[in-house]
Amino acid sequence: MTEYSVISDAEEFRAACAALAAGEGPVAVDVERASGFRYSQRAYLVQVFRQGAGVFLFDPPAIGDFSALSEAIGDIEWVFHAASQDLPSLRELDLDPHIIFDTELASRLLGHERVGLAAVVEETLGITLKKEHSAADWSTRPLPDSWLDYAALDVLHLIDVRDALVLELEEQGKTEFAAEEFAATLSRAPKPPREDPWRRLSGLHQVRGARNLAVARALWQAREAFAQEQDVSPGRLIPDRSLVAAVMANPQSKQALAGIKEFQGRASRTQLDRWWQAFVDGRATEELPRERVPSDALPPPRAWVDRNPEADARLKAARPAVEAVAEELHMPTENLLTPEYLRRVAWEPAGTTAEEIGEALAALGARRWQIEQTAQKIADAFVEAAQVPDSAPAEAS
Repeated sequence: MTEYSVISDAEEFRAACAALAAGEGPVAVDVERASGFRYSQRAYLVQVFRQGAGVFLFDPPAIGDFSALSEAIGDIEWVFHAASQDLPSLRELDLDPHIIFDTELASRLLGHERVGLAAVVEETLGITLKKEHSAADWSTRPLPDSWLDYAALDVLHLIDVRDALVLELEEQGKTEFAAEEFAATLSRAPKPPREDPWRRLSGLHQVRGARNLAVARALWQAREAFAQEQDVSPGRLIPDRSLVAAVMANPQSKQALAGIKEFQGRASRTQLDRWWQAFVDGRATEELPRERVPSDALPPPRAWVDRNPEADARLKAARPAVEAVAEELHMPTENLLTPEYLRRVAWEPAGTTAEEIGEALAALGARRWQIEQTAQKIADAFVEAAQVPDSAPAEAS
């Protein structure tokens, strides 16, 4: 039985922060959200473990202000498993680490075949974890004891896993690789909001015509506003497929909308006035969306041979060269170099020297160690791709 303390009031919170401040070494941190249940990505449980202090499960809705915890542990190393998933929710609580260690990312760099938390704990420590509550609705109150037990185990072993991976990184000469990756994770800016987020509606490609797209947009916006107001995941109100089905059915009255059997979801009838108003608004608006949106996305590589044969030759020469380096380093190719970065420099290279390619990769977001490992290989491959084979020798007379 794992020992832990659930922290949900001010007095308990102050005592827990004092205990963590007095502990030793790095802190293990994890976050539980209610993805798929709630609209927000807020933290509904924050788990923290430190040697000499113990495991604490903090209840953010009950605590509110986390500044005392930030003061207690803010300057020491925070250990995560998949930090990029947890950092946004923590930052909403003004919990922002200065230095991190990511056991999932370290496992990838080390070439572990399985990098989920349970797999990494089992591989490094020989301890089996159960992951039965990973997709639970953590906004539930009170939280069941079995869920709390699970949450505590998520951080209890992280420090020992970190220590084992540190040794592995040293043995493989990847300590600096990991340090750069962790720093990049910590400093990575959030993705800017999409210009037309409604275009992510699953199945929208079936909708034809600007006016119908305007209706789809209005329905998406109405669902989004209601989901945010209720703090419920939009898809739990009405699934994407139901919105698209309603647009395709083109109902001419509120009653006709209610009669569409594919228009389903728990709010499909209780909020019928809201959805019908979206139809009215979409059909009346003068601001029609474009049917096709320009994109800076590259064509799929299979189309390159016709669209840009020189780029196709460069990519076909460089990709196996990068894959060979990844194999030598015993890590997935995508962790050595983001495939999109390679496609970008192959499509429209800034030059052919390692220095020029390195600068282009850095501008895209590649880390120094990645550039050092790949830029020269890519440059050599580009030069090879540009060489025209000698003509076949003339037949002897």
